[in-house]
Amino acid sequence: MCPAHMPTPVPSVGTLLLDVVRNQIGVFRGELGASWFLRPALGGREWEVAPEHTRPATPEQRLHVQTARANARSRGELL
Repeated sequence: MCPAHMPTPVPSVGTLLLDVVRNQIGVFRGELGASWFLRPALGGREWEVAPEHTRPATPEQRLHVQTARANARSRGELL
């Protein structure tokens, strides 16, 4: 199999990924068939995405999510 057609490795549950179609960071929740499921990093409804439409979050994106989570906790919001 050529490298361009290699399947995308399945990330660990909890990994932050960017859905390049939605331009949204999500937390990897699992897979079913050929689909992966992400949930918004600050909570919300899960969505389905094709693995080839994702990439790992950058260090800057991960830091943004960590900061947003800490701020939400400091306001007493549930995540």
